[in-house]
Amino acid sequence: MSRELSAAAETFVARLDRVPLNRFHWRLLIVSGLGWMFDAMDVLMLGFLLVPIASEFKLDPGQRGLIASATFVGMFLGAAVAGRLADRYGRRGVFSVTLVIFSIGSALSALAPTFETLIAARIVAGLGLGGELPVAATLVSELSPRSQRGRMIVLLESFWAWGTILAGVVAISILPAYGWRWAFAVGALPALYVAYLRRALPESPRYLAERGLGPEADAVVRRIERAGGGALLTLAPVIAPVRAGKTRLSDLLSRRYAKRTVMLWILWFGVVLTYYGMFLWIPSLLVTRGFDDVRPGQANMLFFLSTLAQVPGYFSAAWLVERWGRKPTLVFYLIGTAVSAFMFGNVGPGEIAPVLLWLSLLSFFNLGAWGVLYSYTPELYPTSMRASGFGVAAAIGRIGGIVGPYLTPVLVTAFAINGTFALFMATLLITAAAVSVLGEETRGRSLEEIAPEAEAA
Repeated sequence: MSRELSAAAETFVARLDRVPLNRFHWRLLIVSGLGWMFDAMDVLMLGFLLVPIASEFKLDPGQRGLIASATFVGMFLGAAVAGRLADRYGRRGVFSVTLVIFSIGSALSALAPTFETLIAARIVAGLGLGGELPVAATLVSELSPRSQRGRMIVLLESFWAWGTILAGVVAISILPAYGWRWAFAVGALPALYVAYLRRALPESPRYLAERGLGPEADAVVRRIERAGGGALLTLAPVIAPVRAGKTRLSDLLSRRYAKRTVMLWILWFGVVLTYYGMFLWIPSLLVTRGFDDVRPGQANMLFFLSTLAQVPGYFSAAWLVERWGRKPTLVFYLIGTAVSAFMFGNVGPGEIAPVLLWLSLLSFFNLGAWGVLYSYTPELYPTSMRASGFGVAAAIGRIGGIVGPYLTPVLVTAFAINGTFALFMATLLITAAAVSVLGEETRGRSLEEIAPEAEAA
């Protein structure tokens, strides 16, 4: 009886936070993560495809750069727009539509008859990809129990590592045998099928409650409770959490959220700039250091082997994020990335073992930091502006994604490889300092406690 009375005094959101992980959560993670995997495959595979694309269309270096930038421009627009749409019209619908848009963009990339149409196709793919990531993380965060929320998002982000590995497999197998068009096509149809599977996922109860749909939100929570065997909990009446009402994007810089927003913008820009500035150029930098002189293809193979360290990077971060907390874990992985970048930049030509070691540690720490980044961001805003805040922060990061790939060759010309990676180290240390000074810990707290709706009104 006391258990039923306790449940009756709780909002259904509080009940959602207490549900233990069950088959509903694992299905949510897998269906969300598969889309994430195909997104990663598309982005990372582009580095392998630029050479054959340039050969077919007779492109100069500037045009090759436009192909990569077109994807990032689409990601910038997709992240900014999809977050706002998800706050207005729901996470579930935008969550599925963005993956459909990505699939269409990938298919159009495979069929593109000219350089200009390929640019347009990459923008379309980027729109879906950029919109997919923040909305997916927002939905999983809002449906996860409080004690496992951070871990669930890091595990979701870990699918990026599998996509990176899949990109390498496609580059080694599909690309030489069938060409770059089939490499793009490989991800289009499976991603479309994943979008179909997502139709079975429910809307976020937090979003439904914010829209005044308390009974519908409670029904979703009861479904999740039943999946975990919590039949007694479904006796609780419908008690909705506080609603915020209409919010504006300018609220991100209000007194309540300005410090969080500034911290996230610095964090996203620093992480994305250094990631794409380093990882899209590492195979080429290895070639310039003579790793392909004796054995052709050795540079790509070293890079591919080092990316395998991304998997334990994610899983270690998933373990630490609920033990150490978001802030210390994120700062630790950012500093680890900075040190690894500096050490890689100072490895001598032809030194295979040190290159593989520091590249592997770079992958381990950098992708672990990405996992915590996606876990931390949606926790810092209330339901009414969570996806918008996430989307704008991700869009700021995509500016770094546009700048980074162009910046690296300029820096290498001016400061050499070691100087360039020393600058990346400095950027990462500044980013870690911003998190340490401006960030706040969210581990073990409910989303409503971290960012109360009443304060956002």
